[in-house]
Amino acid sequence: MERKILVEVSARHVHVSREHLDILFGKNYELTVKKELSQPGQYAANERVDIVGPKRELKNVSILGPVRKATQVEISMTDARSIGVMAPIRESGDTNQSAPCRIVGPKGEVELTEGVIVAKRHIHLTPEDAKKFNVKDKEIVSVKIETDQRSTILGDVVIRVREDFASAMHIDTDEGNAVGISGETYGTII
Repeated sequence: MERKILVEVSARHVHVSREHLDILFGKNYELTVKKELSQPGQYAANERVDIVGPKRELKNVSILGPVRKATQVEISMTDARSIGVMAPIRESGDTNQSAPCRIVGPKGEVELTEGVIVAKRHIHLTPEDAKKFNVKDKEIVSVKIETDQRSTILGDVVIRVREDFASAMHIDTDEGNAVGISGETYGTII
């Protein structure tokens, strides 16, 4: 059985806590939906912030909603080097001893002592699809992506299984550009 999965490129973004949203945009501020994302309940917000590192800043970085328990910045390796931080490759939510930065909003700033990561490439699967693909939560797989003149196999892809997921693979902009992804692209779990 062929194990095809939609491959989506995830651009740099920020997840914010309630506390930090209040600082950045004002007390009791609510994010507004710009665009629904493929993962149920997740959306790109209209609100944007600047991410400041020791060397330079990334302006107008998208916030993804809804608010989270903890603030987290997800950027590519190229972004990390350009702003001067050593962001580790991690699964979302694993920010312990990750890179620091400053986040600047229209009403205030937040100094993060940790929270900047390069997201580990991953595949969101429903339990039904995980069973169909014969994979388990936290399993590491490789995915073959065929594009015009840039086909490749990406290793070290973590499987993430949850009932509330929509099945899709997420890679960052560096990886998407390296493979030459444009439009709707599918990979094969191998």
